[in-house]
Amino acid sequence: MKFGQVEDPSKIDFTLPKDHPKTVEVLKRNNKGLENISIGCAKWNKTDLKGFYPKGTKDELTYYATQFNSIELNATFYGMPTPEQVRIWKEKTPANFKFFPKITNTVSHFRRLLNITDAVTQFATAVLEFDEKLGMVFLQLHDNFKPKDFERLEKFVKDWVKEIPLAIELRNAEWFYDEEIFNKTCTLFEENKITNIIVDTAGRRDMLHMRLTTASAFIRYVGANAESDYSRLDDWLERLAKWKEEGLQNLYFFVHQNIEKASPLLSAYFIEKFNKEFEVEIHIPEMPGIKNMF
Repeated sequence: MKFGQVEDPSKIDFTLPKDHPKTVEVLKRNNKGLENISIGCAKWNKTDLKGFYPKGTKDELTYYATQFNSIELNATFYGMPTPEQVRIWKEKTPANFKFFPKITNTVSHFRRLLNITDAVTQFATAVLEFDEKLGMVFLQLHDNFKPKDFERLEKFVKDWVKEIPLAIELRNAEWFYDEEIFNKTCTLFEENKITNIIVDTAGRRDMLHMRLTTASAFIRYVGANAESDYSRLDDWLERLAKWKEEGLQNLYFFVHQNIEKASPLLSAYFIEKFNKEFEVEIHIPEMPGIKNMF
């Protein structure tokens, strides 16, 4: 994932900003405690995750699902999934596995949320075939989709299929630097139970807004293939522990790298530390020499 990549990560201040004041208010509404934890990568392709798969691996998804409990499914962004394809993916994974499919770019990038009823219906019909293995769908808006088109976003949110949990990633900087616009958008998300995605990447610190709009935290963490990647994850553990105390219900944390083959290694580090901090037993991905990283 090249988005937000910088030439010299050492020049970036990776300190996590303070929570938005509204975040604690949102979390305190949940009295169920932390119910769901999904930690994974964005792809299962052997080319991208070179070195992750043992020799002789016949099916990449089947093996991936023995090592992780979830996948941020970017494949559905590049091509409209069919119900048949979704059923195949579903059947290759164990009972506790969750898929987080990205809405097809026909909706977000090509039609830019205009005249999309047919495409949204087609997408929703397909992903509903995941049944209990559907974690949350997410919409990633184009970098140049700006607040001037707020009405399109508002209509999309209000028309969304309520049976399917939805998260939205805003990318254009104008959504964040105008406080009035940002608050108006977050209110829209809150009122419609839409999760506001947080992106932690070197070159776009504005997307690290720390404003939750539901009791779910959907975090897309992009490492810089630098030593700081690990200390950044340590900082996230501290913040997530705080959110858990305040009422976090669902955690969806997906690890990317500019060089994706390092993603499983970074994920394993995070899961190892997460298990200790939260006293859970999420499976730690098995890779040669991985224990030497801790």
